[in-house]
Amino acid sequence: MTTDSLASDAVRRELDPITLEIISNALRSVADEMFAALMRSAYSTNIKERHDHSTAFCDRAGRLIVQADQSLPIHIASMTGLMQTLLSKYDLSEIEEGDVFVANDPHVAGGTHLPDINLAEPVFVEGELLGFICNIAHHADVGGMAPGSMAGGMSEIYQEGLRIPLIRLFRKGELQRDLFDLMLLNVRIPEERRGDYYAQIAACRLGVRRMKEIAGRYSCEMLNAAFDEIVSRTEFRMREVLKEIPDGVYSFEDVMDDDGVGTTDIPIRLTITAKGGELTFDFRETAPQVAGNINLPRNASQAAVVYALKALLDPEVPNNQGILNCCEILTKEGTLLHCVFPAPVAARANTSQRVVDVIIGALADALPDRVVGAANGANTTAVFAGVDPRTQQHYLYFETLGGGFGGRADRDGKDGVQVHITNTSNLPIEAIETEYPLRVESYGFVEDSGGAGRYRGGLGLRRVIRPVGHDCIFNGAGERFTHQPWGVFGGQSGMSGRFQHVNEAGDVMLLDVKPSGIKVSRDDALVVETPGSGGYGDPKTRAPQQVREDLSSGKFSAEFISRHYGEVKETET
Repeated sequence: MTTDSLASDAVRRELDPITLEIISNALRSVADEMFAALMRSAYSTNIKERHDHSTAFCDRAGRLIVQADQSLPIHIASMTGLMQTLLSKYDLSEIEEGDVFVANDPHVAGGTHLPDINLAEPVFVEGELLGFICNIAHHADVGGMAPGSMAGGMSEIYQEGLRIPLIRLFRKGELQRDLFDLMLLNVRIPEERRGDYYAQIAACRLGVRRMKEIAGRYSCEMLNAAFDEIVSRTEFRMREVLKEIPDGVYSFEDVMDDDGVGTTDIPIRLTITAKGGELTFDFRETAPQVAGNINLPRNASQAAVVYALKALLDPEVPNNQGILNCCEILTKEGTLLHCVFPAPVAARANTSQRVVDVIIGALADALPDRVVGAANGANTTAVFAGVDPRTQQHYLYFETLGGGFGGRADRDGKDGVQVHITNTSNLPIEAIETEYPLRVESYGFVEDSGGAGRYRGGLGLRRVIRPVGHDCIFNGAGERFTHQPWGVFGGQSGMSGRFQHVNEAGDVMLLDVKPSGIKVSRDDALVVETPGSGGYGDPKTRAPQQVREDLSSGKFSAEFISRHYGEVKETET
């Protein structure tokens, strides 16, 4: 992927700051409008309610120019991966107006896992290729051995679902129906998948129209000059804030719970070298890739690194190619963070979350006022699948639930939220019970799950779900279920998560960290408890008023308060 200028020096000199800002905001509005259109048009709750999708524009050199503000940080990896694959496979002269490219495979098409389906449509202005409208959506199922395509126990990429190399789904505006039929044949609930694909296609078409409208006001060469400036200014801004990290060598290590097929305590090791604003992230001592599906493609590792730097140093910096250019990342092929074929990768988001934790742990002493306690460190996955007794049609409910966000230098962590590389929503009870034959009998926070500290960690979530009038199958994937999310600077660890199966008699069975194929009868219930998060600072320094509020809130038990903070007085004397 080249970063050479796409505009002449003369045009770049003509681009004044006001015009650049107008163009930049116009591009952001296009990405945001596409995001909203995809959300409103989608069929699945995972997209229309949870917003597990992203939209962007890339220039003709494949550089990411703008990403919608609500987009997921991890999706930057798949979008740039798609563009790298597209431009290496096709000469620009082979790409025509009305083409729509689709891909998902992490080993041959730049994806990060199979449920994330990438689309790209070229934007032509008077016969000249300006760039590509891109979007990505997490489809609730892409086939494979388990409903939801995300369960533990899968040990090769073939088991995870339909692998789509980079192909043209549309040629000159014409849908290739044989390819589309093949894609729909290999998934569960094909009608829902068709609706989500159409939503993605509609968002692409909307983006193309909007970009042509912008090109009607500015020449392609002027827009190319703006693309250059957007990227270079972001990179310059990011490199400037990197200088805030003191020179030195910083190391940290953490472990993944397990891979779902027998390997446990899998280490992620990082050494950061900072010198004069130049940063090198060395992950080469990380464990080899594993048989289970928690492996991470290298581009997803890169996305986790740039997210962490943005969050720690400059949260307002735009997401574009500039932040991808700002540091050196060293990985080793065949390791957990740079997996190779045929490694399974479905649960790669959990590993991405741990990469962020490791970076925060490594930089804690360098940036004590910026770091947080370890967050819940997971995308706790819950999948219920069966036959809806109301319609006799198959259904599939997929969700990743939030948990605790770590305590910060100046405030408590957030309760029950998505963290770091994902910013999706928790699905409302009303949506679950309307769309699926399921009853949510309980929904709240897990008591005592946030680590104590001067600023406490956020709490995990608890859901109790029961099938209504039928039996179903449950698949899940958890992390931080064995190893607790740690605190910083004396803050205490948060509570781990767990899956439990409760039968008609009330007997409770603790499930594996990554359970698959669990039968849940109409008289049973499935309990999902997500991890909390670590605290920040010595609990003994917590303000008494905050301790009293913790106790009165009902989020923490009297025993927890007494153990970590001592006796609580009702009022100050």
